[in-house]
Amino acid sequence: MEFLYEYGLFFTKTVTFVLAFIVIVAVAASAKKGKSAQKGELEVNNLTERFKQTQSAIESELLDKNQLKQKQKQAKEAAKLAKKQAKAKSEEKTDKNDKRLFVIDFKGSIDAHEVEHLREEITAVLTVATPEDEVLIRLESGGGVVHGYGLAASQLARIKAKNIPLTIAIDKVAASGGYMMACVADKIISAPFAIVGSIGVIAQLPNFNKVLKNNHVEFEQITAGEFKRTLTMFGENTDKAREKFKSELEEIHHLFVEHISEYRSGLNVESVATGEHWMGSQALKLGLVDELKTSDDYVFEQVANHSVYQFKYKVNKGVMEKLPFAASTAFETLFVRFYTKLSELKFR
Repeated sequence: MEFLYEYGLFFTKTVTFVLAFIVIVAVAASAKKGKSAQKGELEVNNLTERFKQTQSAIESELLDKNQLKQKQKQAKEAAKLAKKQAKAKSEEKTDKNDKRLFVIDFKGSIDAHEVEHLREEITAVLTVATPEDEVLIRLESGGGVVHGYGLAASQLARIKAKNIPLTIAIDKVAASGGYMMACVADKIISAPFAIVGSIGVIAQLPNFNKVLKNNHVEFEQITAGEFKRTLTMFGENTDKAREKFKSELEEIHHLFVEHISEYRSGLNVESVATGEHWMGSQALKLGLVDELKTSDDYVFEQVANHSVYQFKYKVNKGVMEKLPFAASTAFETLFVRFYTKLSELKFR
């Protein structure tokens, strides 16, 4: 018991120190963030070279010395031949070896704040891409705010405006605002069990008016303009306000349907604009997607005929911004160890 008491005392002191450290670091990080905005940088990865390196590493493990030597000899001969062909066709800009595939990942949240990175990535691609190239967006989103995903779709439209082929890959989900983005593409590929669709609009909010009345709390809201505010969380909502709010949702839904019709002319939008969602295999039959395939398969196929590059915009975090997370991780680890130690003492 004496050991347990001393260990508990030590643990308490450590927790106090860690918490104090976290507070100090958090305050310092907040102060630094207020002084200067975060700066990001574009990261470009050559996926073709990465694929070749992986292939070479695997072959070196699987093949015996003679097979490996023969493989290396063939690779050198192929490289020489490719070099000669490239030199002979240096003026042919449409040669398949000159084609490039630019890959961008977009994983959207409800507020679609990731569009800030997307706009940087697309701007970077547009500085070098030509109509002979292609852009692949690996998209994952269940939708969110209308204005955020409307802007994200507009960013993708920038690629189309430059006549650069655009492909969207849906491995998991592209619903609602996610599909608003996806339909901009020239081609949509989807995994068989990815979630696609949900072409609808939803809005919901709680109302605490009865709670306030029961506790004798009055809520006042003053507006200028009959429909400056329709439904509220604290006031008493009227049928007229509900009707107006519903009509606004219907208008947004109508614009959503028009947006899809503009980019997917062959799709019977009215039949799928019910708010329902479907699996990829069902979406293919309905015309929501064009092909069943994962993004991994697509990139793997393109590596043979394209130089494949991944563009990723990253925000650099300073040491002071990383420390709170590191401190919290250390605290969690310490707590787990302490709990494990207590469990060992208990069951002995």
